[in-house]
Amino acid sequence: MAFTVTTRSRSYSNDAEDSVFDSAASPEDCTTMKQELVQKPRRHRRFVRQHSYSPYEVKEKTLAHHHQWKAPEFFRGARLPPGRIVAHQSSLPPLPVPDLSQTLQKYLKVVRPLVDDNAFQKTKQLVEEFGKPGGLGESLQAKLQRRAQERQNWLDDWWLHTAYLDNRLPVVIHVNPGIVCPPQDFNGKTEQLQFAAKLVAGVLDYKVQIDNQSVPIDTARTQPLCMDQYYKLFCACRLPGEQRDQVVVYGPDCDIRPRHIVVAHNNQFFSLDVYDNNWKPLSADLIHAQLQRVVCQSKHPSVPVGILTTGDRDTWGRVYKALRKDKANKLCLEAVNRSIFMLCLDQETARGQDRWTSMGHQLMHGGGSQQNSGNRWFDKTLQFTVGTDGAVGIVYEHSPAEGPPIIALLDHMLDYCSEAPAVKETSVQPKEPERLVFSLNDSLLEAIDNAKRNLDMRVQDLDLHLVRFKTYGKNFPKSQRLSPDSYIQIAMQLAYYRVYRVACATYESGSTRMFHLGRTDTIQSASVESLEFCTAMQDSSVHPSEKVALLRRAVEGHKKYAQETVSGQGIDRHLLGLKLIAVEAGLDVPDLFVDSTYEQAVHFKLSTSQVPSKYDSLLCFGPVVPDGYGVCYNPAKDHLNFCISAFNSSLETDTQKLADALHQSLVDMQELLQTQAKL
Repeated sequence: MAFTVTTRSRSYSNDAEDSVFDSAASPEDCTTMKQELVQKPRRHRRFVRQHSYSPYEVKEKTLAHHHQWKAPEFFRGARLPPGRIVAHQSSLPPLPVPDLSQTLQKYLKVVRPLVDDNAFQKTKQLVEEFGKPGGLGESLQAKLQRRAQERQNWLDDWWLHTAYLDNRLPVVIHVNPGIVCPPQDFNGKTEQLQFAAKLVAGVLDYKVQIDNQSVPIDTARTQPLCMDQYYKLFCACRLPGEQRDQVVVYGPDCDIRPRHIVVAHNNQFFSLDVYDNNWKPLSADLIHAQLQRVVCQSKHPSVPVGILTTGDRDTWGRVYKALRKDKANKLCLEAVNRSIFMLCLDQETARGQDRWTSMGHQLMHGGGSQQNSGNRWFDKTLQFTVGTDGAVGIVYEHSPAEGPPIIALLDHMLDYCSEAPAVKETSVQPKEPERLVFSLNDSLLEAIDNAKRNLDMRVQDLDLHLVRFKTYGKNFPKSQRLSPDSYIQIAMQLAYYRVYRVACATYESGSTRMFHLGRTDTIQSASVESLEFCTAMQDSSVHPSEKVALLRRAVEGHKKYAQETVSGQGIDRHLLGLKLIAVEAGLDVPDLFVDSTYEQAVHFKLSTSQVPSKYDSLLCFGPVVPDGYGVCYNPAKDHLNFCISAFNSSLETDTQKLADALHQSLVDMQELLQTQAKL
């Protein structure tokens, strides 16, 4: 029986300079009271979600049957042939199971700033009971350690299913991130297609490196990191089910290797072969010729079949099953699922007051049923969008991989586009694009209309704000010998505190890729130290020198927690594992995990991630709880890019208020450090 679990956790930080992935390797660069609700007008109260969003918030009545669950086949075809990367993978250590007493003590430190004294004392008693010698905690710890000895990674399949494949919410906004690339300036359709051809050629050039295993191996200092996710990007797709989804990867060891991409234009889909008979990628000139034919054959918008992928997973699973009953539809679906990736040639949209925010909306959801949302297939692992208005970006389905391989691909793609020669007309005639024609009956057309209405409601509910902080960048905290990532995290704590006067559970993704099949664990950014700094900043009686000391203490505390997390000593996945192993043993969920404090500790009102790229790009994702924010940031040397998301239907959230508070917090922290340095 499937978990009743919704949404996912994120990890986007790249193994680049100043990322939390490097915090263990580079010390310098690694970096409540009642809430005051932010009132919103009635027009924002369109609908109220009745969902649990966090993979930690699992319903007891379905957990009780979890021991009967067997994972379906997934990542089919992702096995690599012998080569350099496989040899490297075998040398990686397994993900450790942290010490139980260490995790429980760290848990108490994490929840202390989140709850009042009475709640904390109750939680402390539960922790002591759970962790006592010979108690339930030790028994579950032993079971978890046995699981770790029997598997390549004790968390891998649990996390894939609880965080992704059992998630019944739509992948749009709730799961799929969108990456805004630097906008282009196209002079009409011709330049759009020329750029798109170079983009496709650049992505294929990267795939060659993946296939021949020449892609550079990520490292932390000299320690290699797990590269498994890199081989689940191409020829991959999520398949909807009525209770649980699957992910398939038609990888290098498949009997029939995919040789085509799918191009979407005006809601119509075309299959394009992009390799010649010798398995050499086609030139940008030949790809351009094919794109011209696609545009000529799809001059007018068609029925947006792709909008079906925006629905909740159970509904889409039933529709998908009905679609496959028709032979022609089954062939179309197979062509999409097996394709190397998708290219979406978008129509121009209204930019609004802020071009970057408008592009963020396009990458998150396509703009709605009247814009480009039907020109997508949101289940596809990789979709590259190129609009006639110069909006360029990537949409990716999150379950196969985290951010580092996506950012590595993005940087390579943009390098290629900037260095490639101009696309020229060619007299060579490549294979004609094959249009994928779906057969739609009245029931399917009704499903499309329902998907349109539901998506438009979600689009209207998304509150998105892209911020470009230009006062300074990551070089400033570096000059103060502070970790840029930790510094930014404390700035976000201060911003949230200034709006709400409380601390909140804060998720920051930390990579565990130094272990075999490692993905992420949670860096808990809210701490006793960060709360002390935030309260001091609001108190004019506290001397600036003391505020500086508290700031440095908070930053160093965050940095230490980040180092421990990426070293496999995080607590969130360990606690989740203890809960799930109890359920697999047919036991009741331990009292520790039904405590209101635990529920508050995993209700991440701030879900954050750093996604560094050498380009001025920005990743966007939605909140993971109905009353929270999603915050992603790309720190450049002289400026900082932020994307802040929330839901309009929440009376508590307001991205503009949080953005203003974040801007002021960053300014105040700089002034505080500079003033103190002069004294």
